[in-house]
Amino acid sequence: MSMRALGALLLLVTVPLVAASQRPDSARVRPRPTPKPKTDSVLSPADTVKPPISPRRAFLYSAILPGSGQAILGRHKAAAVMLLIEGMAVAMIRQSAASVGEARRMSGDTIVVSYVNSSGDSVPTLNPRRFDSPYVHTRQSQVEDWAAFLIANHLFSGADAFVAANLWELPAQLQMRVTPRGASVGAKLTW
Repeated sequence: MSMRALGALLLLVTVPLVAASQRPDSARVRPRPTPKPKTDSVLSPADTVKPPISPRRAFLYSAILPGSGQAILGRHKAAAVMLLIEGMAVAMIRQSAASVGEARRMSGDTIVVSYVNSSGDSVPTLNPRRFDSPYVHTRQSQVEDWAAFLIANHLFSGADAFVAANLWELPAQLQMRVTPRGASVGAKLTW
């Protein structure tokens, strides 16, 4: 007997047994009355969940000190990232400013290198300045770039806190899964 024939025979035997074991429900349960929908589209204050801070205030707090609005809203990982970026930008501004100071101090210097040739005479050679005007300007541009990055971090942090406060009552869960075919991102919203 082949596997198909055996599978078909097994299906024919089990289907009537399953169907015979099912009986109609004998318990009579009244259906629950459905609640009447509200006539106005505005929710009452009791139906909404207020965030611990208003969206405007969350924006201001995070724009002044990145991560503070997120911390108040309970988004501690986002607050830590914003604060880490803030610290990195401040450190890089200080490092770039020190580099500009060094370049300015050494911009007028010339380097004198002397060596002894094969006949035993000392031959001085003047090398051009190591830190010329374009080099100082490049270092100043780096300071300006890091300052712009710092300002952008403040604005982005404020915008993130504003959106988080507005979406406070939206129950959403984001998931990221790694599968053999690649990574997938999913969102779950409950209504």
